Amino acid sequence: MKTKEFTVNQIPSSTMPIHYNEELCVGCNRCVDVCQCDILFPNEEKGKTPLVMYPGECYYCGACVMVCPNKGAITLQHPLMNQAKFVEIK
Repeated sequence: MKTKEFTVNQIPSSTMPIHYNEELCVGCNRCVDVCQCDILFPNEEKGKTPLVMYPGECYYCGACVMVCPNKGAITLQHPLMNQAKFVEIK
């Protein structure tokens, strides 16, 4: 059985949906496993935060935040136009 090797290049984007707190992240890679968009990749350095390779393809589902064992290690930053607050008309 032949083994194939793949390489990945980080894609620049104007949005950065996922932010890691390096002090809280233990590098367990649970967020990598649960990401339905496959935008996260494990860091080659053990115990370091995963890499966000394709930030523009994030669905903002929050699965990575919910599966994280350390509260506050991952935060999801929605695009500005999605952060609008609606005010009830009286």
